Amino acid sequence: MLSAVVVRSVLSGMVRRLSTKSVGSAMATASRNPPRKISTGPMRSVVDRRLGPGVDIGARVLGGLARAATLLTSMSTTNSSATTHGGPDRDSDAERDGARRGVAPRRFFGQLEGMRALAAIGVLTTHVAFQTRAVELPVLGPVLGRLDLAVALFFGLSGFLLWRPWVAAAHGAAPTPSVRRYLAHRFVRIWPAYVVVVVLVLTLLPDAKNADLTVWIANLTLTQVFVPLSLTAGLTQMWSLSVEVAFYALLPIIGWALLRLRVDRRADQRTCADDSGRIAWRIPALMGLGVLSLGWAWVAMVLPVAAGVEPKNWVFGHLPWFVAGLVLAELVGAIELDEHRPVARWVRIVVRVGAHRVWMGIVLVIAYTLACTPLAGPTGLGALAPWQFAVKMVLGAICGFALLAPLVLSAGPFRVLTSRVMVALGRWSYGIFIWHLAVLAVVFPLFGILPFNGDFLLVWAITLGLTIGVSAASYAFIEEPARRWLRTRERTRPERSRSTVISQTVSETATSAGS
Repeated sequence: MLSAVVVRSVLSGMVRRLSTKSVGSAMATASRNPPRKISTGPMRSVVDRRLGPGVDIGARVLGGLARAATLLTSMSTTNSSATTHGGPDRDSDAERDGARRGVAPRRFFGQLEGMRALAAIGVLTTHVAFQTRAVELPVLGPVLGRLDLAVALFFGLSGFLLWRPWVAAAHGAAPTPSVRRYLAHRFVRIWPAYVVVVVLVLTLLPDAKNADLTVWIANLTLTQVFVPLSLTAGLTQMWSLSVEVAFYALLPIIGWALLRLRVDRRADQRTCADDSGRIAWRIPALMGLGVLSLGWAWVAMVLPVAAGVEPKNWVFGHLPWFVAGLVLAELVGAIELDEHRPVARWVRIVVRVGAHRVWMGIVLVIAYTLACTPLAGPTGLGALAPWQFAVKMVLGAICGFALLAPLVLSAGPFRVLTSRVMVALGRWSYGIFIWHLAVLAVVFPLFGILPFNGDFLLVWAITLGLTIGVSAASYAFIEEPARRWLRTRERTRPERSRSTVISQTVSETATSAGS
């Protein structure tokens, strides 16, 4: 009961802060583009009928956060996108800034924002299904349980977006990416909001607040997959974020390893065919890396690790999910950046097939259906045999590729994924991912629902509504300010450098004149 009171106070404070700090700018925007109201009436009636009048405060919290999300939705039409690869209203600025810093211009894929939102909701859904025992339902249960493959979609998205600068460099359209700048952007994108979640969960959540120093350090440094028994209540989903951070460190190494498979900027028309041949080998090289990583499950079995550590969950085991995105980035680069060079016939065929929505839809259905069978192992917390883990990695990579390929290889339109609602949810998707298990842990005591006792739809609806509200606040007050600070710092640094050079030149000139 004490934890429920504390959480209610925290959430109420968030809503008051949102309404007082943001209402001015939000109302100005809303007057031009009135947002659709989010109705909480049906939700409240369902809760009242199911749980009685004793949850009136909880329903008010839900309604308040829904109204806060509405305000932030109207604000988001004038804000920049949450992705580090540009925003819907900042593409020209990104291109100008990139040109000044020697960075490749970045194309914004609004449809990927919507897909990112679906991936985050998929992760939330599978966790709610597990904690309400919906995964035990016939037919529907395995489908809900296998939504853990939404992590494969997240990994594929990261691979695609983060690999594009390296593709541009390979095609001679940009210099080799700055690793220092890349790591700075990754840190600012991930850590500020993440550390807030970790601190709040480990200090307020009853099942996690007695964590020892080892758990604190492992979670704050995102090294949970290497430290025994450090995944704690409210934060268990962070294993995949730990894997993603490891991939961030691995990506420049892969980029440097493939530097030889790039075009020669000094090449003339006679060597264009040779350049195209080298570039075409980049995709087979990445595919080979993915195939090689399928053997990691067997390697993990013989590693001398401490009890409680699962080496299969290290980045090497999940490389096929990232490779799906890397290959897509290479395909897009081959079409967009090789205008004056012949593109390999097999590349054109793969692009044509990947751009076909119906064909990719069929591939997705077949791969996901197979993933719901014992071929990919049990859903939930069951142990996977090495071969089942390998099959799951392959099927997850196929599902990720089938979902993303039509979005980046075809011209659209993508009306649903690029709608205002889906783009806003895409901006908040990182918050949805990092906050949803903490919210879910609070929903059960706050609304008087017993865990692992059914009520899947009710728990899912309440958790989703509360998580969206908290995630919108996280984006507005933590994530976007941190990214804005980094952008400002990057813009002012070149100006300071130029000022220093001018000052030094003037000083040297004055010294020479006086001597």
